Amino acid sequence: MRPPSFCIALAAVSVAVMLSACSTPSLSSGPIIPARTHPMGEKVQVGHLIYTVFETRWLMQLGQGSGARIPQNRFFLVRMSAGNSGGNQTIIPNFTVQDDNGNTYREVSNGDQVPQWMGYLVAVKPAEAAQGNVVFDVPPRHYRIRVTDENGERAALIDIPLSFSAETPDVVIPGPGEKRD
Repeated sequence: MRPPSFCIALAAVSVAVMLSACSTPSLSSGPIIPARTHPMGEKVQVGHLIYTVFETRWLMQLGQGSGARIPQNRFFLVRMSAGNSGGNQTIIPNFTVQDDNGNTYREVSNGDQVPQWMGYLVAVKPAEAAQGNVVFDVPPRHYRIRVTDENGERAALIDIPLSFSAETPDVVIPGPGEKRD
């Protein structure tokens, strides 16, 4: 006859084996599938959400005068749309950008003075889309924006080339008889 502690240990191991055989694999238990990278301007579907990045802008500040918002680095505005092809209302997940060194930056949650701000945690009804600017406070670099499905389980990357649009400041040209500095 076997000692009772051996029988208890055998029963515990048997239960553990049966439970692991019946469980569903978690997202982290299998190999990590890299997110596919798409070019800017292409429609990207992840789950029931369809994303399109139209253009980007780099800004030194948001707003004018003493109330202007000054970034820690630079404001990076990404004009995009996020459509819902599913049958239920869903919240658009927040965005992150990733540089070539693997550094990631989260979307800024405060849209104060952001022109045509898309919003933060935007609810979108079926067959509708949210469109506008998403803002990041990041150093000027080449980035990929990470977009996810409505559950945050699947992701894709949208490649955003580094380009600076002409941010020409208003220059006052002195008229006749005015002194130039």
